[in-house]
Amino acid sequence: MGERITITAADGGSFSAYVARPAAAKAPAIVVIQEIFGVNQVMRDICDGLAAQGYLAVCPDLFWRIEPGIDITDKSEAEWKRAFELFNAFDVDQGLRDIRATIAEVRGNPACNGKVGAVGYCLGGLLAFLTAARTDADATVSYYGVGIESRVGEADKLSRPLLMHIAEEDQFVPKAAQELILKSLKNHPLIEIHTYPGRDHAFAREGGEHYHAGDAATANARTLAFFKKNLAEKAGA
Repeated sequence: MGERITITAADGGSFSAYVARPAAAKAPAIVVIQEIFGVNQVMRDICDGLAAQGYLAVCPDLFWRIEPGIDITDKSEAEWKRAFELFNAFDVDQGLRDIRATIAEVRGNPACNGKVGAVGYCLGGLLAFLTAARTDADATVSYYGVGIESRVGEADKLSRPLLMHIAEEDQFVPKAAQELILKSLKNHPLIEIHTYPGRDHAFAREGGEHYHAGDAATANARTLAFFKKNLAEKAGA
């Protein structure tokens, strides 16, 4: 069962975050970056799953400047409409500042051993890519990020590893966009990219329309191996 904490934004406001704690008193942390449905049950379940794997998992409410506490699903037309309204109203650069504040808060938490990673999905997949470029996150994972093709130049700022999962039939990332992403990033020494033939957007969202258990399991195993490699600390170091 998770809990809520309050994080202070760089501009003085504050927002909530869902936290799932591992059994260990001190552990690496992972910031979970939400989809367009807010900090909903899917995001909380991801946090709980990461905590079960030994990570301090934190999912900040990045829509708080629009409306705090958004918690909707992908199950109705009305919720999809609201989700896209939120997506269109969202300020990506401000969101990155809030992610940076979250990372700083988590890194200083007594339950964190000093290592902080990040993982994001959909809108969060774009934010994860930018988190890798613009913050001091130690390792970052992006699942089917939307809009990365217009920001590939940000990869020049990378100084720590990034793992990317791309759905080859992603309805929100056209083939031309995927080609640009792969051409621009596949040879970057800090970026590892996996593509998933036949998979549509959100293939790893359990219970979603395009969920694929096999490829979700593959992607998640790759993610856990990536975090194990890059967040293995040295507790107390």
